[in-house]
Amino acid sequence: MLDKLFQWNGWAFKIGGISITITITGIIETIIFIVLVYYLIRFFQRTKAWNLLKGLGLLVLVYGAAYVLGFNNLTYLFKVLFSSILLAVIVIFQPEIRKALERLGTNNLIQKVFPGLKVKDETSDLSAESVEAIVHALSSMGRNHVGALIVIERKIMLDEYITTGITLDAAISHALLEQIFEKNTPLHDGAVIIRENRIVAATCYLPLSQEAGISKELGTRHRAALGISEMSDCIALVASEETGQLSFAVNGKLSRDISDKELMECLAGTREAASSETEKKIRLRGRRRRRK
Repeated sequence: MLDKLFQWNGWAFKIGGISITITITGIIETIIFIVLVYYLIRFFQRTKAWNLLKGLGLLVLVYGAAYVLGFNNLTYLFKVLFSSILLAVIVIFQPEIRKALERLGTNNLIQKVFPGLKVKDETSDLSAESVEAIVHALSSMGRNHVGALIVIERKIMLDEYITTGITLDAAISHALLEQIFEKNTPLHDGAVIIRENRIVAATCYLPLSQEAGISKELGTRHRAALGISEMSDCIALVASEETGQLSFAVNGKLSRDISDKELMECLAGTREAASSETEKKIRLRGRRRRRK
């Protein structure tokens, strides 16, 4: 039946003497193209490359107008320009292209379609004792205005960032976490990465988010938390040295000024695949608190 459907000649009609044929494959291709363009525009709107992309779009419109109006010299100039601009676009948009491909690779839909592509099968659950220790440590550091950045690995392994720090492989305890981030100690600068209820490394360097809409109030720790959450499915927790507020980043979204109870709910959610409803609820609470 599918063979007959795709072999169907479609609808044929004429508009102003121009013959037009609409087929099933043509409809499917058009839908796929529209969806791809929509998601590309949505993705680039959140990056610094958006203004550059609008500039390129304006050049394409000028070229189209010159072609329709018969401006041969201008059309030739644009053809020469576009022949070499493709390589320049790839170089200019390299960070955005890489980020888009990384997000595509970590998409849950792709992992459902290709379960063999999951980076690791082991559970990334946190025990109740680990959750309690992390919340206790962050709450204490927040009250004392001690800056901290803790990353909890989930399915996507963070080996490339772990290697930038100092290996610890220690059990999680609030005393150890507070000692690591104590000011003027050798390990306080950088991030702690947790894997399977173990502190695997400290002083790790993380990528900073390049999102254009980030508040200028946010410092390096918050940008690093956003950056690593954009690159993987981890949960990044932040205690602000300036305000003492607690925040967490998941999937490139930052929730600020959350309470100990809300943080406990978020971390407990990792034992249930980090419930998106819990994360959404906490983000909304954080927004309401900031408005007040």
